[in-house]
Amino acid sequence: MNIVVFGASGMVGHGVLRACLLDPSVTGVLVVGRGPLGISHPKLREVLHQDFTDLSALAPHLTDLDACFYCLGVSVAGRSEAEYTRITYDFALAAARAVAAHNPGITFTYVSGEGTDSTERGRTMWARVKGRTENALLAMDVNAYMFRPGYIQPLHGAVSKTRLYRVMYTLTSWLYPVLRRIAPSHTTTTEHLGRAMLAVTRPGAQCPRVLDSREINRLGAQRLP
Repeated sequence: MNIVVFGASGMVGHGVLRACLLDPSVTGVLVVGRGPLGISHPKLREVLHQDFTDLSALAPHLTDLDACFYCLGVSVAGRSEAEYTRITYDFALAAARAVAAHNPGITFTYVSGEGTDSTERGRTMWARVKGRTENALLAMDVNAYMFRPGYIQPLHGAVSKTRLYRVMYTLTSWLYPVLRRIAPSHTTTTEHLGRAMLAVTRPGAQCPRVLDSREINRLGAQRLP
């Protein structure tokens, strides 16, 4: 199985990339990013790109793919709705169109978050934009899955690129075992996220198109084939 990952340098992307490199069913991983990851692996190939609204230059690389794991995202803090929409909606749709053009029926996973507003009419800006993005992806001719994790525990060296989130995870990491016991449907880990994304690509996968933390954990706990 060949996979392309967008956003591999972020916390979630780190977990997803790690899961791909460890999974024996994955033969190749293409990472699209603005800068090099600084790691090497026999399965890994990187392509650097700057304009994520126009991926036409990447066409030669986006062939013979089985899945696209889209983990690129930014914090809403300090951003206007127009800027947040460009990064969240425009970038994701551009990626989906680019991979779908060369790989009919490709599996496309998108990470939004708990609280995403599918009606697109709520008061919370980020939730509306994420909901709009989800709806657009689900309407496309791809095998789309929306991942809506709540609290994500970073594992195996995964680190958020947002300073506020890094501080929060440092201060609350000791709470994760407690949160997992009292709120299992609202917590997950970067490891389970990565493994769950791989699970939805497999033939006969039994899961909804929109996955919350409970479903992510169920799939992520499954043994590798």
